[in-house]
Amino acid sequence: MIELEGLWVKMGQYLSTRADVLPEPYINVLKQLQDSLPPRPLEEVRGTIEKELGKAMNDLFANFVLDPLATASIAQVHRATLVDGREVVVKIQHDGIKEIILEDLKNAKSLVEWIAWAEPQYNFNPMIDEWCKEAPKELDFNHEAENTKAVSSNLSRRTECESGAVSSAVDVLIPEVIQSTDKVLILQYMDGIRLNDNDSLEAYGVDKQRLVEEITRAYAHQIYVDGFFNGDPHPGNFLVSKEPPHKPILLDFGLTKRISQSMRQALAKMFLSCAEGDHVALLSAFAEMGLKLRVDMPEQAMEIATVFFRRSTTANEAKENIKTLNDQRERNVKALQEKMKMNKKEVQRFNPVDAFPGDAIIFMRVLNLLRGLSASLNVRIVYLDIMRPFAESTLLGSMMRGPTANSQWIYDSPVNSEVESKLRNLLLELGSNKILGIQVCAYKDGKVIIDTAAGTLGKYDPRPVQPDSLFPVFSVTKGITAGMVHWLVDKGKLKYEETVANIWPKFGTNKKELIKVHHVLNHTSGLHNALGDVMKSDPLLVCDWEEMLHQITKCTPETEPGSEQMYHYLSFGWLCGGIIEHASGKKLQEVLEETIVHPLHIEGELYIGIPPGVESRLAALTVDMEELEKLSGFRAGPDVPQELLSNVAQMATGLPVLFNTLNIRRAILPAANGHCSARALARYYAALGAGGSVPPPHSGGGSEPPLGSHVHTPKFPTMPSKKKKKKGGSKNGQHDTSAADKDGYTQLRTSDGSDEGSAASAVVGNGSGSGDRMFGDGAKMLDAFMGVGDFSGMIHQNGKFGLGFRRYGYAGASDKVTTTTFGHSGMGGSTGFCDVEHGLAMAVTVNKMSLGGVTRRVVRLVCEELGVPVPDEFSVAGDKGPDMVLNLAPPE
Repeated sequence: MIELEGLWVKMGQYLSTRADVLPEPYINVLKQLQDSLPPRPLEEVRGTIEKELGKAMNDLFANFVLDPLATASIAQVHRATLVDGREVVVKIQHDGIKEIILEDLKNAKSLVEWIAWAEPQYNFNPMIDEWCKEAPKELDFNHEAENTKAVSSNLSRRTECESGAVSSAVDVLIPEVIQSTDKVLILQYMDGIRLNDNDSLEAYGVDKQRLVEEITRAYAHQIYVDGFFNGDPHPGNFLVSKEPPHKPILLDFGLTKRISQSMRQALAKMFLSCAEGDHVALLSAFAEMGLKLRVDMPEQAMEIATVFFRRSTTANEAKENIKTLNDQRERNVKALQEKMKMNKKEVQRFNPVDAFPGDAIIFMRVLNLLRGLSASLNVRIVYLDIMRPFAESTLLGSMMRGPTANSQWIYDSPVNSEVESKLRNLLLELGSNKILGIQVCAYKDGKVIIDTAAGTLGKYDPRPVQPDSLFPVFSVTKGITAGMVHWLVDKGKLKYEETVANIWPKFGTNKKELIKVHHVLNHTSGLHNALGDVMKSDPLLVCDWEEMLHQITKCTPETEPGSEQMYHYLSFGWLCGGIIEHASGKKLQEVLEETIVHPLHIEGELYIGIPPGVESRLAALTVDMEELEKLSGFRAGPDVPQELLSNVAQMATGLPVLFNTLNIRRAILPAANGHCSARALARYYAALGAGGSVPPPHSGGGSEPPLGSHVHTPKFPTMPSKKKKKKGGSKNGQHDTSAADKDGYTQLRTSDGSDEGSAASAVVGNGSGSGDRMFGDGAKMLDAFMGVGDFSGMIHQNGKFGLGFRRYGYAGASDKVTTTTFGHSGMGGSTGFCDVEHGLAMAVTVNKMSLGGVTRRVVRLVCEELGVPVPDEFSVAGDKGPDMVLNLAPPE
């Protein structure tokens, strides 16, 4: 490498920094390439200086040290004293090195093009093109001088972000530029310790952890805040000041990369999406930076991207680190092979990347060099913590313009009514301080009067919310799940007064024999805390649908069925889900499509567990932390389990991270992870409020795309193979779908055995949603929803729930509960409800989880403008349902 010079030395320098992946003997040999190459002859040095500066050495320097301080790939550095007495260093370019590097680049380009022609999956053209563009800039020392001045100025600037100042100044030193030409650069001399001089670092008491953290902060500032960063942070380009507090000295700004504002934002979004585990924002960041993939594998994409920001390791862990990275690569290759249905040879030739942005190449090189730097000094750096404030300052700064500066903050769709116009003014008034993303849809007397979307899809995803965006709505899902149970009753497949064990034989253990379907719907089964601790102990276990059904059969009720109404915050979904699947003989998602999605023509906009292919429309959750502080000292009513209340603040901060992951989004959680648009949810409640009568086609003022126009389950060229069921299914080796139970599970049930033909055909119909009604007896269903009439004996008389739905009173009304308004809210503010008497159905979806102030303001405005009583859930002082535990802001 020394003999070949040029790019070979550059490559050796890079390898010498990778103490995190290369064995120590390699590092020890290669690190001489950083600054200890054989020096050039003094005659050559003298000739270059005198030619470039136009003066004799004696006229320039009072003293010039003949032995260089360092010799690297392009130049060597000598200490000197100017005639005016200033101490300086002089950087002199090697004679003829420009021609060598340009020739190396030309040869490398030819080689890469030949490889790309012979083996298209190995196309490194973007990488070599980036080097061909950037490397020659190192050969112009005037260019380096300007870079040095610019970086020094940038790092001394104050940087503002959402929470105030990231830093008044990054605590590093950069030499002052004295003079420059094409091949000579004179800089202020700074007395420092080399990073590879461990004995001196120890003698001076340098805090190596703090040192590398400060270097990392400096690079985070350069990349995310300035968009102008040194692309060559190897140990030879740093010193440490000998005076306390031993600040890092940054040197050599020849290879300095400038990136656009849009690329800065995309890199910031990539970093923050990795920090948040947000697959959707990561895929969006890839698209914005120009990285195109040939295959839909978001989990593997997240895993690979996170590798760049992972916590650094020490040098003595290099072997283990290589093994870990290799194991990860093998896992990803295997996943790709299964996804693409390829053999081993085919997958080795397959390149999953379709296009790679040149700007990202130097960025990734810098991250790897920083990782190697920390490994060589045997310190651990948590990049996600150190770099995060700088990435946030860039991305959040671009997103905080809000409604006044961003005309597209409210999605451009037609206004359906005067009340919608007033609603949009309210949203602008509330602004981006209270709203991240929101959808509002309302039906009045079967017609759409509001269909508005505003804001952005996520804290780190500035794409606009559209009418077809999918929001996670938490317990709003319970109202959808309850609708499926009612549909099965209406079709004669189920009875409210039937014991659950009669439908689901394995459920009838541990004192659950007397629990009936109406107990589950009315939250009086006594299983309100069942499996609630799963979210704390093993959150991802909830992704295993069959296992959770099995676990719920082993639970024991805490109270006697029917004796007490206590909100079943998680167990409601598994209880109802098991009832639905055993009563219908079909999977829950099939029943959802047949009962709700197809009849209402809302394909692609309502899911319990999203399918692959809809990720681009997903909103990401975040928390309004100011609102959350108001929870301290809150006391809820007796119908809210204390276990839920005691963890509510922890849940509120932890749930967005968990529910933003694709694992949770794709899981079946019928109590908590529905994903829908407000217009799909409002249409559902419009149909329920009309006793199951399907409203006319959703007009929405011509909003695009039309409701129901999406393919409900997108198909990919290659679908992943289905997971094999775990042997034994559970820890004790038992499983709910054993052979004995499976026969009963798959057989369609009938109500009395006499109506087998009609009931069975109803359940196994083609799912086309033919006919204009969801239910045969709409009036009876309305009574059941609210637990009145013939069903009044099935509900807890002092409770807030009917059968599956929250019953709303009116603000200021003398009676606590009316018989005309019902619905279900979710933690954080999303809601759906209908007022039967006044012909109003409404839905609000939000992705900034708060105490519900925005939702209540929206609902109150709409109701007041329409002359409809405000349901107590949304009034200033009315009773709040249990899922409004997080929706309890003081009066606005």
